[in-house]
Amino acid sequence: MSARILVVDDDRAVRSVLEVHLGKLGHGTILARDTAEARRILASERPDLVITDVRMPDGTGLDLLDAVRAQMTDVPVLVMTGFGSVTDAVRAMKAGAEDYLIKPIERDALQIVVERALERRAQRVELDSLRRRVADRFGFERLIGSTAAMRELTDTLAAVADTSATVLLMGPTGTGKELLAQALHQRSSRNKRPFVALNCGAVPETLLESELFGHERGAFTGAMRQHAGRFEQAHGGTLLLDEIGDIGPAMQVRLLRVLQDGEIQRVGGSTPLHVDVRIIAATHKDLRAEVLAGRFRSDLFYRLNVVSLRVPSLAERAADIPLLAEHFIRRAAERMGRPPPPLTDEVVKQLMAHSWPGNVRELEHAMERAVILGRGDQLAPLVLQEALSAAPSPSATTDGQTLQQALRAAERQILEAALLEAGGIAAEAARRLGLSRSNLSYRMGRLGMGATASGRKVP
Repeated sequence: MSARILVVDDDRAVRSVLEVHLGKLGHGTILARDTAEARRILASERPDLVITDVRMPDGTGLDLLDAVRAQMTDVPVLVMTGFGSVTDAVRAMKAGAEDYLIKPIERDALQIVVERALERRAQRVELDSLRRRVADRFGFERLIGSTAAMRELTDTLAAVADTSATVLLMGPTGTGKELLAQALHQRSSRNKRPFVALNCGAVPETLLESELFGHERGAFTGAMRQHAGRFEQAHGGTLLLDEIGDIGPAMQVRLLRVLQDGEIQRVGGSTPLHVDVRIIAATHKDLRAEVLAGRFRSDLFYRLNVVSLRVPSLAERAADIPLLAEHFIRRAAERMGRPPPPLTDEVVKQLMAHSWPGNVRELEHAMERAVILGRGDQLAPLVLQEALSAAPSPSATTDGQTLQQALRAAERQILEAALLEAGGIAAEAARRLGLSRSNLSYRMGRLGMGATASGRKVP
């Protein structure tokens, strides 16, 4: 890679040799004879790399190193020193220098050290860019919405993000609870550690223990190797327990013990393992009502309900629909490498008239489909499905069917509409309908619809 390199040395011969060597390596050079001239250059130019002598008449390379680090944290500094002054190089490395060169400088050594420094800088720049994109994707300021409900939600999220508090997100399916959990993780001090998510409602009860806590080799039939569960995978980071309201009584007891003790035990194991995990739980159910009904343990609820946040449905924040629609259109068009088609008044009227039973996720899919199927700079006609409101109205006729037959036909219509909207993915359809994956499979089987183990509908 070609770079612009600032060379600082009071010896003209050294400057000339480095200019020639770096030029042959494909780099451009800016030459300075002392720290004062180097500071003047840095005031108006931004090099990719600085190579400086340690000892100069008007100061030291360490002083210049401090100046560079204060102004340009991403610009690496290499120090040059004589063979008998290696201690200077050591001091410079401790002060933040990228590497050092021993005079007289050989071309091969120069090439290795310079290329290594530039490569590390490129990696840091790329990492910083990635972190900025992640922050842009998951930062609270990017959670789209201007309604009072969204402002209140983002204010609370920002207040609790960089704490260790357990957070309980409650709201309808499709409102973006996992996105909020990821935003909480990215804005916390744990953001350099893993974010791990598990949809508890999508895992059969018999496998949930192994998924959460892991298992030892031979713990059960098919356990051919040791498996680290989600708690272990999330050690030091954040674990999202999605659809926490779907777990059964026995697993509620196990989970409560882990949250109290901070220790897990793999299935088939005998040694407790300490885990440092921040818990974010999410559910579409009213857990307070579940506690009153005896389906969810009150002690587990209070353990999870340290900070409780209600995520509003899209109908509750209808004023945000045009903003969200424009955002989803731009994102879909960007992925397809085409200019975003305009959101017309006619489309906005359609969007505002729709009840959005699938919430933000349904809106996102509708906009993506409209962009994909559109022609030129126009959105395709919208296909808005009322999957959750497809049950017969009180005035509907049964066409000679019994009530049970009519209800089964309506249920089948609802499930088929949800599967169609979810592209045939049963797990996605379950989330849209507010059902656990196992509940949806049961209903599909009872209606003769069937599903494969992969979660796709069988024609």
